[in-house]
Amino acid sequence: MQTPRFSALDLNLLRVFDEVMASKNITRAAERLNMTQPAVSNALRRLREALGDDLVKRAGYGIEPTPRGAALWPSVREALALLENELAPNRFDPARSQQNFVLAMADATAAMLMPPLIETLEQDAPNVNLRIVPLTTRDPRTLIEAGDIDVAIGYFPAAVAAIGLASMQSGTADTFSHSQLYSGQYVCVMRRAHPLAKRRKNPTVSIEEYCEAKHLLVSFSGRPYGFIDEALASMGRTRRIVLTVNQFFTAGRVVAGSDLLTVLPRHFLSATGIRDEFAVAELPFDVPPVHVDMIWHRRSQANDAQQWLRHAIQAAAKAQLKQWAK
Repeated sequence: MQTPRFSALDLNLLRVFDEVMASKNITRAAERLNMTQPAVSNALRRLREALGDDLVKRAGYGIEPTPRGAALWPSVREALALLENELAPNRFDPARSQQNFVLAMADATAAMLMPPLIETLEQDAPNVNLRIVPLTTRDPRTLIEAGDIDVAIGYFPAAVAAIGLASMQSGTADTFSHSQLYSGQYVCVMRRAHPLAKRRKNPTVSIEEYCEAKHLLVSFSGRPYGFIDEALASMGRTRRIVLTVNQFFTAGRVVAGSDLLTVLPRHFLSATGIRDEFAVAELPFDVPPVHVDMIWHRRSQANDAQQWLRHAIQAAAKAQLKQWAK
């Protein structure tokens, strides 16, 4: 196979490749690039001839990368982002910008961060728009890599550990960066008239009572098994999960009207609007504190708009911490 010559490569083809990879569909990529579908297909053909690899192939109604394409895309995407940052004719001005940002987070996190964050937008960035999408995974790096979201906020212990490990092993910054916003604690929540709560001023629940009760699980992915179950399994115990939902607000409403137990972030309870309907007990076993982190891609590290967004999110978290401290 002839080694491709970089000097002969049309760099516009890399922009097409990046958009096709992000869209996972040639038709959508063509729309975003304001090109015709044949023009996008022709660009991919020229890139395939230049590099000696298909890079992408059809899969169902979309496309998927070849091994070479998957290996090449992160470098192409980062290089294009860095070039765009350097050549952008205007610096980000929040007072004038009409930028759209996409954030992924759980409803409990949004309830904490959105009020102060919206206040910042109203005061400093009146034309900036935010779109909050549901958090459906404990590892959002694939969504960030694809450009589907700008920032993910939540409890991502495995992803954060992987980012740190990758940096330690390579000695350089990982593909992703993260910043801890705040820490919290999970507690056992039930309705005030629950058999385990009534006639108890400060309810306490034993491990036996906890495991014998019926439970509601909040699972973003829909998997009927969570970190609480992992903690119980380490002790050789299990619990019965009657209902699995993907929102903390839903969990609070259901528990307030049933005899199910659930586990919620302590700081979230006041945001439900029905805090007085709950009885709260400490979990009868140790679980690690919940560290809420913000994760973003390294390619956006120096981008003015993305920097402003991250600083605004950090300021919102600090504002809530002050509220909790009162």
